[in-house]
Amino acid sequence: MNSRPATTADYEAMLALLVADEERMHGRPSHLAIGDLREWVSRTKLETDSWLYEDEGRLCAFGWCDVLGDGDVLFAVGAVHPDWKQRGLGSTLVARSETRAAEYGVHRIHQIALGADRQAAALFGARGYAEIRRFYDMAIELTGPPAVPDVAIETLNLDEAEQFHAALEEAFQDHWEHHAHPFAEWWQRHSSNPGFDPTLWFLIRDGGELAAVSRNEANRNGGGYVAALGVRRPYRGKGYAKALLLHTFREFYERGLPRVTLGVDAESPTGATHLYERVGMHVELENVVFEKVLR
Repeated sequence: MNSRPATTADYEAMLALLVADEERMHGRPSHLAIGDLREWVSRTKLETDSWLYEDEGRLCAFGWCDVLGDGDVLFAVGAVHPDWKQRGLGSTLVARSETRAAEYGVHRIHQIALGADRQAAALFGARGYAEIRRFYDMAIELTGPPAVPDVAIETLNLDEAEQFHAALEEAFQDHWEHHAHPFAEWWQRHSSNPGFDPTLWFLIRDGGELAAVSRNEANRNGGGYVAALGVRRPYRGKGYAKALLLHTFREFYERGLPRVTLGVDAESPTGATHLYERVGMHVELENVVFEKVLR
């Protein structure tokens, strides 16, 4: 079996493997799109921090990792094609990410798996990992345009991109394992993305201040995607998050994208899950984060 780093030319094959795994696990069509994968690996140094396993040119398994924030934790992902499960590839992927974590000198490693994947949970448990967090993918299929929010909402002016970033960072300071990114790095990563569309970035002002912001993307997970939604602490409880959601739903609906999704921490300190349920979204997929302390 051949092993090598991934390249951007492998994205289609990697996506096909993820789709096959999800569909076999859940027994329904997957909505994953190439934009999802591209975003997930956007911070990864592919030449050193990714690995593919192929058999006669067929992709059997792959994984990648990123060091987050101040270098305290390495985040790793691995996937094995359904036809190649229970052949040791999952253990191999975990071992490679742990080796990379040791080389980076990080203190902890996080691995993610589908909530329904009992084999992955058993594998991680056997290697000393413990479940520490769950995240939901939530979705809505719009059948008509949502109500117009009762608050003024603006589309981002690129001259205010740095203020937009600052508002988002402040809003997410309460989020579990949030790792801040300098504006230049953050802007380069998003503005160079082929799906970059600032006409889908919205904001609400309160007293002249950026109070709430929403960064959205088209053609992610089968439709529109709410990539980041945040309300700064002093402005919470005023309905701004709901207003941004409804505005975003309407925008996607008018663009012919009635399916809208987002990801949320199941234990969000702001109660975001309940808000999303109130606007009609439902849990579509559950992901589990496992942690191992390395030293």
